[in-house]
Amino acid sequence: MIVTFQSPASGDVIMFGDVAQRMMKLMGKEATDKGIVTVEQLPDAIARLKAAIEEDKRQRASLDEEDLPRTEPDRSRANAQGSRPFVTLTQRAVPLLELLEWSLKKKKPVVWGV
Repeated sequence: MIVTFQSPASGDVIMFGDVAQRMMKLMGKEATDKGIVTVEQLPDAIARLKAAIEEDKRQRASLDEEDLPRTEPDRSRANAQGSRPFVTLTQRAVPLLELLEWSLKKKKPVVWGV
């Protein structure tokens, strides 16, 4: 499953469903097929995502590059037995964070599953 986060304030952010659901939870939203981060909810969602990014960076700061995993389970597949290259939470969250920040600046909501 693919999830597209959309806002009139910026370009779309497209993620695998399992990754998008994790981002929704980090923003304090339910992991649903359709949803919205209202303009009023944007500051809290941004703060939560920034905190998760900082925690991810802090956890990885003590690791050497060779200590990072090379692959991760691919939960986007129906059989969930494959793997895909490892991507950090920070790498996944930054595009969504930028979308949220632009949306707040332009006072536009962010939606998915529309």
